[in-house]
Amino acid sequence: MDLLVAAAFALLAGGVAGSVLPLLPSGLLSLGGVLLYWTQTGDPGVFWVFVLASLATTALVVDWLAGFVGAKAGGTDTRTAALAGAVGLLLLLPGGPVGLLAGVAATVFVSEFRERRDLAESARRAAYATVGVLASAAMQAVLTVAVLAAVVFVHAA
Repeated sequence: MDLLVAAAFALLAGGVAGSVLPLLPSGLLSLGGVLLYWTQTGDPGVFWVFVLASLATTALVVDWLAGFVGAKAGGTDTRTAALAGAVGLLLLLPGGPVGLLAGVAATVFVSEFRERRDLAESARRAAYATVGVLASAAMQAVLTVAVLAAVVFVHAA
């Protein structure tokens, strides 16, 4: 196998890993893998490269926005959602995925409780934000695995 084709598969595998490992840009790695594979082999064709690139780009957007969207869906205001994202990213470095989840959940909970003094509602909103982060990882995994599987299928054909 050509070295650059192997590198394309490494990028695609990195995209899948990035869907569950913080700080690895899953969609960007998958997109790079698709484009590298295509430039080296000419496969799968322009239409399918566009489809796969769209899936990889969607994974990237999901990575960036899902926690924020989850927090907003739970009724959290924009300021709290943005603050939760920032705290989650800060706690990601020392605490990994657990730090990210704890940072988002705690920030939403504390901010909402400070504002409303309603324990149940604050917990509900924190849960929505946390589920948004988890859903982001799941959706990224589905998208990046689909991209990897499609390239493997094309390569095997």
